[in-house]
Formats: sequence, C-alpha cells, structure tokens
Amino acid sequence: MGRTGYFVHPDCRLHDMGAGHPECPARIDAIEDRLLITGVADVLERREPAPATMGELLLAHGRRHVAALRGLSDMLAEEVAAGGPDAFSIDPDTLMNTHTWRAALLSAGAAIDAVDAVLRGELENAFCATRPPGHHATRDQAMGFCFFSNVAIAAKYACERHGLKRVAIVDFDVHHGNGTEDIVHGDERILMVSFYQDPFYPPGGARFHDANLVNCPVPAYTRGMDIRELIEMMWISRLEQHKPELILISAGFDAHRDDDMGQLGLTESDYTWITQRVKGIAQRFAQGRIVSCLEGGYNLHALARSVEAHVRVLADV
Repeated sequence: MGRTGYFVHPDCRLHDMGAGHPECPARIDAIEDRLLITGVADVLERREPAPATMGELLLAHGRRHVAALRGLSDMLAEEVAAGGPDAFSIDPDTLMNTHTWRAALLSAGAAIDAVDAVLRGELENAFCATRPPGHHATRDQAMGFCFFSNVAIAAKYACERHGLKRVAIVDFDVHHGNGTEDIVHGDERILMVSFYQDPFYPPGGARFHDANLVNCPVPAYTRGMDIRELIEMMWISRLEQHKPELILISAGFDAHRDDDMGQLGLTESDYTWITQRVKGIAQRFAQGRIVSCLEGGYNLHALARSVEAHVRVLADV
C-alpha cells in the first residue's frame, strides 16, 4: 500500500473572513475530526508545508498581483497596530485579515511540497487540507475566496522545476475554476478537465476554449449518475490521450446535494467513484502520483464525509 500524505498547517485556521462566512476555519476542524473519528487519520502521513516562495508564486501569477496582496497585508498590520480594523475587502465575497497572507502562502506551499514529495517517491499521493482555496484566483486577481491559484502554481511548478512534460488537473468543484483556466489555458503540457454548475459563479462560465481545456458545464439539479456518465464521455478519453505523469485535483465538495452553495446532487459515493476513476488513470500513466487540494465544500458535515470518502480511495483503506 502506497503512502498518502496529509498536508495541513495550524496557521491556515487563522485566516478568517468574518462571522457567518462559509469559507471558515471550522472547515478544517470538521475534516480533521472526521478523519480522526473514523481512523483514516491513522494511515496518513501528516506533514506541515512551508510557505510558497516569491519565485514559486510568479510561476503562475503576475508580479503586481503578488506585490499588491503583500502590500495590503502590511497595511493591515499597521492599521491593527494603530487600533484599526483587522479586515480588508477584496470583493464582496473575499476578505483579508492580518493572517491571510501567510495562510495563502502555506496553502500554495502545501501543493508545492506535496508535488515534491510525490515526485521524489516519498509519497504515492497526497491531500492538502489547507485554506484559503485557490481555483478562482486568476493570474492577476484575487476573487471568490481565493488569493493564489494553488493547483495552477503546482502544475507550473511540476513542469518548470521537475521537468514534467504532461500534467493533468481535475476540478470537480461546483463552481468553474476560472483562475486555473486563466493560468493554464494554451499550455499544452497541462490538461484541465472539469465539470461545474452553469450558469453560476463566476458569471459567464468558461472564457477560454483552448485545446487543453475540457470544460463541462451542467445545469442545476444534475445528479451524480449523470455526472459519472459525463466524466466517462468527456474526461476519460482525454486523460488517457494526455498520459499525465502527475494528476492534480481541485477537490471542491460543494457539488454535494446537502451543500447550499450549489444546486448539484452528488453524494459521498459519487466522490468515491470519481476518485477511483482518477486514481485508475494515475496508476496507468503516472505511477499513481496524485496531489489533491481542498477547494470548496461548505456544509461541514457533508464536507467532512466527502473528504473521508475521497481520502479513503487515495489511501486505499
């Protein structure tokens, strides 16, 4: 049985966008509690990531974007020291506090460290239980709860720093991964496959239609069996043709039928099935190498159960 890494850091809990915000620190607590109670945590290799470096962020993001977020973080720290508010609004959904900068660096760093560990053969696969999420952050803009595009950074890193020729990104969040798409479109080394509810967030859905993108919009109230059929028809052959040397997963669990952030009808058994299909591709072409990064999932009970189902497949338990 190959080893599965579990990347988590306590400072990711300190990023807080305010009372009642769905992307909250309790998401990590719910996942941790579930994995402990079910015993899944016992078979995982727990690791703390290092923060991403400036050079690593710049593989996917513009220098101005990174500098702007760092500047906002420094400004917030000064305001808090002077008795001011500990929050800055990026957009109506996305806020920074004084801990956001470090949490975002750790979230991107977890994806990078997991890629390193998997490609070095230290781990077969890994799950990154970090926040903030990333797949809405475009090259030059933070949005939709996201500051840096963790999975896109990891994909570019695998290609640029490890010399991989073929990487695949699988995104099963209920929302379209517009940030990932913005960064990887046109890069023939990186195949991105996704499904998402449409019309939904972000408005307009997919904006690029390059050959390396397989975007599958589905209407509200689509159920799990229909998603499975779509994956068989639209994803699998493209993944097989691409022959990825590494698969990265944007693991959003807000397509669950109990999650009020979306209107799709997936259950834990669907996340098990999707993970099994992706793992099968990884075993055929990528020596089993998968790095999965938490994206959405806001009903805490459904999130915890779905992550357990996902990680059980990764860890083969």
